[in-house]
Amino acid sequence: MSTENHFDYTGSKIGMWLFLFTEIILFGGLFLVYAVYRYTYPHEFHEAGEHLQVSLGFANTLILLTSSLTAALAVSSLQRDRKYASLWYISGTVALAAVFLINKFLEWSSHISAGMYPGAPALLAKGHGENLFYGLYYVMTGLHGVHVLGGAGALSLVYVWILQGKVDKDRYVALENAVLFWHLVDLVWIYLFPLFYLLI
Repeated sequence: MSTENHFDYTGSKIGMWLFLFTEIILFGGLFLVYAVYRYTYPHEFHEAGEHLQVSLGFANTLILLTSSLTAALAVSSLQRDRKYASLWYISGTVALAAVFLINKFLEWSSHISAGMYPGAPALLAKGHGENLFYGLYYVMTGLHGVHVLGGAGALSLVYVWILQGKVDKDRYVALENAVLFWHLVDLVWIYLFPLFYLLI
């Protein structure tokens, strides 16, 4: 690897880790807000959490954990010059992301049809704590969903670059960075799942 490429690689990795740090601050702040309101309204959060579908949340957890594996395999395959294996693993990761988003859409739809969304008369009739729970639920899982979409988009872009020869076994930092972001997306869900679905 040339000195120029080495610095390009190092700079790209440092830039990506700085970006991930800002993402951690963003979600960390939301987790802190959740903790404060949960401590303030423990009974209301318990009541609201019982309406969430634990089985669907668990299924989505398995989906994202599996997608982290396929994403990691995509990197290792490309590093070993197994281009088409890497492309298959990227495709699998993006497909799993789509399944996750479909499941989340179905879950949101069921809550909305039941009148459990911010500003809904049925929810306003309940305690202030339950309104806060669902407000945080939609904001935090919605923001996470946007990140899932963004991560899938980044992986899809790298997929095209691999086909074009712009990313290969000697120039794979773009894939590494996209997978790093994907791992962060999965890590955030690992915290969201117990907070909303289990700790009730």
